[in-house]
Amino acid sequence: MLAPAVADSIHLVPHAKVAPIDPTLADTAAFCEAYASPPEHSANCVVVAGKRAGEVRYAAVLVLATMRADINGVVRRHLDVRKISFAPQDEAVQLTGMEFGGITPVGLPDGWPVLVDPAVVAAREVVIGSGIRGSKLLVPSAGLLGLPGAQELQLAQ
Repeated sequence: MLAPAVADSIHLVPHAKVAPIDPTLADTAAFCEAYASPPEHSANCVVVAGKRAGEVRYAAVLVLATMRADINGVVRRHLDVRKISFAPQDEAVQLTGMEFGGITPVGLPDGWPVLVDPAVVAAREVVIGSGIRGSKLLVPSAGLLGLPGAQELQLAQ
């Protein structure tokens, strides 16, 4: 029920629980509605790609489903890049080894920053992707800061 990279790294998030879901309901809004899961306890993970002097820098950005990350301001400055955008879908899938719509901060490539908004940590427990669309993870949100490259950063607008 986990993408291989997630299965290899799940031990980094103690007390994580995995649950199967209908893969057609993996998108956050559909999941929250179908499973009566409060959006303020769901976190979205997006992969961003920034460029500076021809070098591409990737990062994962994690915010509550009820919030929007300031990608062009906070994240761009934090990564020290001139230009930033969401990584193209095929690129994000290839680099992470995860399915689009299931990308999660658990099991990302070495060296990627994992930027976690303080509201995610304050939520205590959050539902996140599992690397595939057919399941979700329920994790103690403070445990996400133990992931390689994780850092808490005020991301939400």
